[in-house]
Amino acid sequence: MVKSVGVYLAAILAVLGLTSLLLNRSVRLGPPAAEAAASQPSDGKTGVVASDSPLPSGAYVARGADGHYWAWAELDNHPVRVLVDTGASDVALTAEDARKIGVDPDRLTYDRPMSTALGVTYAASVTLDTVSVSGARIDHVQAMVVPKGLATSLLGMSYLSRLNRFEADANGMILRP
Repeated sequence: MVKSVGVYLAAILAVLGLTSLLLNRSVRLGPPAAEAAASQPSDGKTGVVASDSPLPSGAYVARGADGHYWAWAELDNHPVRVLVDTGASDVALTAEDARKIGVDPDRLTYDRPMSTALGVTYAASVTLDTVSVSGARIDHVQAMVVPKGLATSLLGMSYLSRLNRFEADANGMILRP
């Protein structure tokens, strides 16, 4: 029921033209604390980490007015605005966002060819200690730093594929750790 309320709230705000309240924000949705505690992962293989507070059954990311799914992600405990992109193999960081999280782009080796909107460029491979969106946390996530040709950082499949499930509809996306 909590998930339904969030989805309906997003739809109502969109109809009222108040989507800016949801843009660039993610909302934690989940079951009551007892149910959430019982549903926390117990094996260390998935990379999903339970925090001190109960983990939600799903993290909700509202769909933006532009039709894309934007979220604030915590990358190594630093907030970064990302575009959720199922077409991106890895989490991809702009050089500016890499700096924000403590990665020095000038000290990286750019030896991984990748295609961008501006053509082929080279990226550097890095591993992020943690990536979290509204409590849906994954440890040791493969990422790329792209020095040119990337307008915004992308939350790609190196994070998404390690979730138990993710689903999208016209209003938003639910990430299930």
